[in-house]
Amino acid sequence: MTIHLPAREIAYLALPDISLFPPVIRTRAGLAPCVALVGCDGSGKSTLARDLVALLDRQAPTRSIYLGLGTGELGRRIAQVPVVGALVERYLAGKASKAHDRPDKRLPGLVTALAMYAFSLARRRRFRKVLDYRGTGVQVITDRYPQAEVPGSFDGPGLSWTRKGSALVERLAAHERVLYAEMAACRPTLVIRLNVDADTALARKADHRRDLLERKLAVVPGLRFGGAQIVDIDATRPYHEVLQTVLAVLRRNGLNT
Repeated sequence: MTIHLPAREIAYLALPDISLFPPVIRTRAGLAPCVALVGCDGSGKSTLARDLVALLDRQAPTRSIYLGLGTGELGRRIAQVPVVGALVERYLAGKASKAHDRPDKRLPGLVTALAMYAFSLARRRRFRKVLDYRGTGVQVITDRYPQAEVPGSFDGPGLSWTRKGSALVERLAAHERVLYAEMAACRPTLVIRLNVDADTALARKADHRRDLLERKLAVVPGLRFGGAQIVDIDATRPYHEVLQTVLAVLRRNGLNT
């Protein structure tokens, strides 16, 4: 079920009183709640996750886990290496762009495929940490959430199972698909989808490519996250309004996350 909120809902309200949130509840699976923040780069996921944890941890144990691949941050760190950093970063960015290109392209070579598979394994380790937290009664806010609906980035399998490649790389793609299917089967309690337009995203992420941002903006609205409840938020508004709106959504849904 997807719920659409009016663009200016509760924008005039003061920050909700955190004491109004109910005690920690558990899902039918025995896990503490998990709220997934999803959206294009530049939609404010990381900032919102940080601030929600700071506010909600006052009432009950709450943690934030980043569930993206982390390739962007890695590239920025590599680019800072003297002399060769910029060259290596551009080379890796070019490889990643080709790997995530149109679905009719072939799978990448073995070295690139192994690197992409390694990032997916790292994501699974962080996902297991989410489940560990939830199993001990700790609420979790995630920055991104893995999905198994669309291959080729978008927080889904990096190695598209619809492409052809060498036998070994195709086997890696099949194994990676299973990893994502297992993660996606563990639905979050609630998905907060932060919606922005390309101009807003690019203004906030000036170092990103417009065509890649537009591709993400086209894909994210169609992701269902296994049928989890999704609430759409207009994230082009001033940040304090977005934060107020999200807190009101959590309270309305009886979640202390």
